[in-house]
Parts: sequence; C-alpha cells; structure tokens
Amino acid sequence: MDGNEQAHDATILSLHAVVKGFGPDAFTLREIDLEIDRGQVFGIIGPNGSGKTTLLRLMAGLQRPDSGRILLDGSDPAALAPRERARRVAYVPQESSTSFPYTVDEVVLLGRYPYLGRFGFERPEDLEIARWALEVTETARFGPRLMGELSGGERQRVIIAMALAQEPEILFLDEPTAFLDIKHQVRIHNLLIRLREEQNLTVVSVLHDLTMASTYFDRLCLLAEGRAVETGPPSKVIRYSLIKEAYGTEVYIDVNGVTGRPYIIPLPEPIGNLRRSGGEDDLGEQKSL
Repeated sequence: MDGNEQAHDATILSLHAVVKGFGPDAFTLREIDLEIDRGQVFGIIGPNGSGKTTLLRLMAGLQRPDSGRILLDGSDPAALAPRERARRVAYVPQESSTSFPYTVDEVVLLGRYPYLGRFGFERPEDLEIARWALEVTETARFGPRLMGELSGGERQRVIIAMALAQEPEILFLDEPTAFLDIKHQVRIHNLLIRLREEQNLTVVSVLHDLTMASTYFDRLCLLAEGRAVETGPPSKVIRYSLIKEAYGTEVYIDVNGVTGRPYIIPLPEPIGNLRRSGGEDDLGEQKSL
C-alpha cells in the first residue's frame, strides 16, 4: 500500500469546499476544506460568530451544507438513518435542556438507545457501559438525582457521559468545559486523551480557551469570518499575527516550558479610548472647573 492509500485509510472525516449560508448574500462558512484522521483530537477555535458551532453541526450530520461535500468514512453523515448515525457519532451541545424530569442514571442510559432491541429493554451490557460512562466522568454519585437539580457543570459532565455511553466512533463537543471549574476542565481533557489512546476515539471540539486547545489537541482549525484561516498543529496555528488578526485584540504568546506548546495571555488595551465627552475623564470623575 502506498503513502496516498495509507493517508486515505487514516481519514475518518473529510470536508471539501463546504459552504453554509444564512441569506442570499450572507455566509456562515465559506469553502471549508478539512481532513480529520481517525483517533485524532481536533479543535476548532475562533472568535464569536466565526461559524464554529455551525461547522461542528455540519460535521456531525445535524445540518446539511448548501454546497460542498462532507464524508464520514465515505458516507454523508446527514444521510444516515438516525439510529445508525447515533452509533457512529455523538454530539454534546454547549447547553442542555433541564426541562425533562429524568434522573442522571436515566439520562445516561438514553445513550444506549441506538443499541436496544425492538422492545427497548436494557441488557446487562447496556447497564455496564452506562455505569462505566458515569464513573469516568465522575458523575456516578449523582445517579438518582434529577437533572434539574444539578449545576451547569455537573449537568454538562452527565451529557458527556451519555455521549460516551453511545460508544461512538467520533465524538463532537461544543465548548465541553465551558461550565466546569479548572479541576474538571483538566480531567475532562485528560479523559478525552485517554479515550483516544485506549479506544482510538476521534474527538472534534469547539473551544474558546486557546491555551487549553494548544495544550491538549493534536491539530487546530482557526476560523475567522467563516473561513479556515489556518489548520495544523498548535505551534502552526497559535501564532501572534494569526491570533491578533482573527480576534482583533492584542495578545502575548510564548512556549510553555513544561508542555513545549504555545500559551496565550490576552493583554489589556490602553484605557485612553474610554475617554468621552461631557466633562468627564477616563475614570468617570468630574473634571475640575
């Protein structure tokens, strides 16, 4: 087998000239070309409104592009039957509804739905996988509690447990650690790395924390105004000129002496631009007459 064939076999998800719009002359995404390898931990970064969540939903088959092609192991994910897609793809949104009166145990067992028989009864192996998902996300102690009783961070970990219970080939996450404290942010990212190493799970995640993205992810795609500005390892994407232009703000970027990867510190802007007319200075104090 030659190198080209090997590279093709390694690719689990590919996007070719993908376009998604929200009006006749307005586009969320423009001409996106990406390839994601099996077992890769891939991050999507970019400023608000750059199209990150739309791109994630397109990849997961929850939306269709206006033009272009998306292939999951050679198939259009949006064309798969819902049960088949749920066996291959799990999607964790940024926020989850708390209106349903289900316990944590019941919610995680919902992840086994694609594998249940016609009568919908859980088998011993379904219960075992659900227990495993609860344990690895450190949510087993919440089992009998209602979802509405949990904090935002606790609820998010339960939804991740439900996604893991699906045993997907590829896991899509939209800001999975947005509501978590730093301890659980680190533990969730460590868990994703472990699942990649032990189960060859492919992970695609939208992130706002650029240092976390740089620390834990194999490759990153930087979006800005609906375009993929740069794609590659963190050292290629987390660069001063790219980040400053994409986010429109001043940053300091250096290499972490422990991880060998870039880290980012946002820098404050001069406060002189806060001055306003009407006899007040920058701090809002009345000028002396």
